[in-house]
Amino acid sequence: MKFRYAKYGQTLRPVVPIKLKNGDKEIGYHVLVDSGADMCLFDAEIGEAIGIDIKKGKMKEVIGVGGKASVYYWHKVSIEVGGWEYKIDAGFMPNVSGRVMPYGIVGQLGFFEFFKVIFDRASEEIELKRKAA
Repeated sequence: MKFRYAKYGQTLRPVVPIKLKNGDKEIGYHVLVDSGADMCLFDAEIGEAIGIDIKKGKMKEVIGVGGKASVYYWHKVSIEVGGWEYKIDAGFMPNVSGRVMPYGIVGQLGFFEFFKVIFDRASEEIELKRKAA
C-alpha cells in the first residue's frame, strides 16, 4: 500500500495513518515511519484515550538526537495498518513529539519487522509491503 508524504510547514515527512488498539478501544493516529527509531513511541495521551494506565507500564529511558533523555512506559498494544493488525510492545511518552508535531513514531521493533518499507521522496510516496508471516 502506498501513502503520500505529509507536509508539515515546509517539510515533507513519511507519516502514515494507523489505528492504535487496546482491547475493545481504538483510536486513529498518525505516525512518522522512522528507520532510525529503535521502537514505536506514542504520546501518553493517546494511550490514555484507549484505556491504558500509562505509568503502570515498565519505565524506561530513551536518548533523543539532541542527547536529551526522556522517560517512557512500555505496554502491549495492537496497531492496525491498511487492515492488517499486529500485536506489539510500544512506549508511551508524555509529549512524544515535544508537542511540535502531532504524530507518534514507528521504528524497527514493532513496525519494520512486519513491513518492507520503500521511501520515495522524489515521488513523495512511502510504500509498505507486508512481510510473509
